[in-house]
Amino acid sequence: MSGSGRRLGALLLGLLVASGTARADDGIKIATWNMEWLTARKAGDPALPDDARPKRDEDIATLAGYASQLDAAAVALEEVDDPALVARIFPPPRYRVLITGDREVVQRVALAVRQDVPVVQHPDVAALDVSLPGHRHLRTGLDATLTLNGVAVRVLAVHLKSGCWEGPLADSPKGACKALTAQLPVLEAWIAARRAEGAPFLVLGDFNRRLKADDVFLAGLENTAPMALATAGHASPCWGGEDFIDHILAGGPAAQWMMPQTLRVLVYRETTPEMKERLSDHCPVSVRFAVP
Repeated sequence: MSGSGRRLGALLLGLLVASGTARADDGIKIATWNMEWLTARKAGDPALPDDARPKRDEDIATLAGYASQLDAAAVALEEVDDPALVARIFPPPRYRVLITGDREVVQRVALAVRQDVPVVQHPDVAALDVSLPGHRHLRTGLDATLTLNGVAVRVLAVHLKSGCWEGPLADSPKGACKALTAQLPVLEAWIAARRAEGAPFLVLGDFNRRLKADDVFLAGLENTAPMALATAGHASPCWGGEDFIDHILAGGPAAQWMMPQTLRVLVYRETTPEMKERLSDHCPVSVRFAVP
């Protein structure tokens, strides 16, 4: 997509975001949101990079307001360190919070689930923490089953290796691409298992990858099972316009349940570079499902 086309796509999507409130028959909203260093650790903590900015109390309150506005049945969350801190943004009793058990990383994956949605957490997909020379521990995947309208839907929330945004994988000299290449068969195996079960499933989160039509990473996933990609053909209005790296994929029966024209990005009212650093450099991305 050209720069002008990307800006136009972002503008059109932004107009959709601003449209009216949803009705009860508008489907079940599922979202993903990278919270950017949502940690209770203080600046200077040896576990944090020098540029990490832990959030202030007022930032947490602002994010909680956006979470309330998002009002999703379930939200995959990335870059979180503490379920108690997540609960300040997605508070009980409205939400419960699940989180991965990989304490070797600060940027864990979580899932905020509305209290009226039954959920079962499965063992983490630990194999996403691929072992490659020179790499720190990578984030594991959060595997859960949501019961939506009485239907069991398997969900895998992920935060994949950053730094390999597009282009070749296995033939790339970049270490990030080698790591992402090693993560691909792990996702393929999980997807293949769901396909064998005939189960509806979602894979969502921060892929750190622009999943365009000709992308080799997306092709690997779709060769495993046909899937619907909510962000296909769209640019994001987040912070003025950018390509999506946060995605929601639906497979099995769930691919047919994804409702057309329901992709939304909840953009922040704050627009300054300082607030981008204080809130998150990612916006919540959501889509609705007509679960029978």
